[in-house]
Amino acid sequence: MGSVKKLAGQTLWYGVPTIATRFLGYLLSIFLFRWYGPTQTADITQVYALIPFLNILFTYGLETAYFRFVQHTEEKRLFNTLSVSIISSTIVFSIMLLLFTEPLARFTSLETKPEYFRWMVYILFFDTLSAIPFARLRHQERPRKYAFVKVMNISLTVLLSFYFLRFCPLRYAQDPNDSLLLFYNPSFGIGYYIVANAIASAISLLLLWEEWKALRIEFDAKLWKQVMLYAYPLIIVGFGGMINEMLSRLVYSHVLDLPIEEEKRQLGIFGASYKVAVLITMFIQVFKMAAEPFFFKQSTGDNAARTYARVMKFFVMACSLMWLGIALGLPLITRIAYGENFAAYNEGSAIIPILAMASVFLGIYYNLSIWYKLTNKTWTGAWITLGGALVTVLLNVWWIPLFGYTGSAWATFICYAAMMLVSYRMGQRYYPVPYAWKKYAAYLLIAVGLYVLQNWGINPFISSLWGKGLIAAALFAGYAVFMAKVEKKELVKLPLIGRFVAKL
Repeated sequence: MGSVKKLAGQTLWYGVPTIATRFLGYLLSIFLFRWYGPTQTADITQVYALIPFLNILFTYGLETAYFRFVQHTEEKRLFNTLSVSIISSTIVFSIMLLLFTEPLARFTSLETKPEYFRWMVYILFFDTLSAIPFARLRHQERPRKYAFVKVMNISLTVLLSFYFLRFCPLRYAQDPNDSLLLFYNPSFGIGYYIVANAIASAISLLLLWEEWKALRIEFDAKLWKQVMLYAYPLIIVGFGGMINEMLSRLVYSHVLDLPIEEEKRQLGIFGASYKVAVLITMFIQVFKMAAEPFFFKQSTGDNAARTYARVMKFFVMACSLMWLGIALGLPLITRIAYGENFAAYNEGSAIIPILAMASVFLGIYYNLSIWYKLTNKTWTGAWITLGGALVTVLLNVWWIPLFGYTGSAWATFICYAAMMLVSYRMGQRYYPVPYAWKKYAAYLLIAVGLYVLQNWGINPFISSLWGKGLIAAALFAGYAVFMAKVEKKELVKLPLIGRFVAKL
């Protein structure tokens, strides 16, 4: 249990500041929905669907490779080699994207806002150069420094966004020549959200100066080739994953045959629904940060497979609880999120539970994927992800013209469910882990059953929003207590929550 407690502790260390930063970013995006309508937020949705795709290209699997190779390679030599590689490639990629901004902006439906594309490249440049130092902090188990830089990044993004998007427009209306508006251009509008992100990313890179000071210009070509043989299938895995997650928003306008304003309106609603569903993705990303180095370190132990199974159980429990909270609290969450633009955005709220459950499947897949990383069968992982990507492409092209963003949401759900099941079956063949899959399925099905009960069995008879909220809170609490009682023997051993479970 000690190893699971350690992972829980590290997840909390990474989790509290990371959830805080994600939540601040989430709140900022919520304010965008309050300040701007679906048509105006569509271009921002497009930019932030592009960034994860390009981030895969810029980092090309070196973060995961770092955790794998640091187990049996001199850390300084590995750090220097990977850093020299990523610095060189980042400069080349950035210059190429900037040189071809105009045609690339047209290809990505940003032809009216090419400046958004340029600022996006700056974000990628600074974030990529921070990737290996961040990986080193995680390997060295220094979550405080990691958390400090991440919190500073999002805090600056939030402050600068409020400055450019709220303060400056008000000051400009009073006095266009105000000295505080030296760099402000009112025509740039919501694009300042991207500018704020780029400035914050640059400052975050500066805050990692101590890590960069350790860099020596040393490049071990033999080591680099070994790393790339391991890492380049992960590029395919990454691209496949991003296709599954982001392709729907990138191709949405291309597969619809509607007036441009209507396409942008639907894309804005789709993006807003994804933002609400991303609440569950926050936890998955936090868990992944702590779990990736943890899983590799545990691989040399005698009870590694048993540890992975127990970690999966706690992960599924947490995800099912979070999914139920989002699904039951949806009427209140969307009211808060959309504010005065509630009527404009709320028509897409029905897809949020679908997208949230798809995220749960993706999180389980991330846990399962340890088998091909430990057995060096990264190509197998690549084929699984490519298969999922093919399903995503075909279903989106087929269903978006027929069902709009609802069809795309179900395509995401089916894709991640298929990847999860295939990875489980193949993983049990090459790296057997005693997963209690019947229990995992039961927890998820009970959560879905409670949502169905509330949404179709209770809500139609209650008109008050607060009445619905109280019923939702009671169902959520009952489910949490039920799980705590079933898993009491194990939960009491975990940090923080153990003392509360012991009282049940």
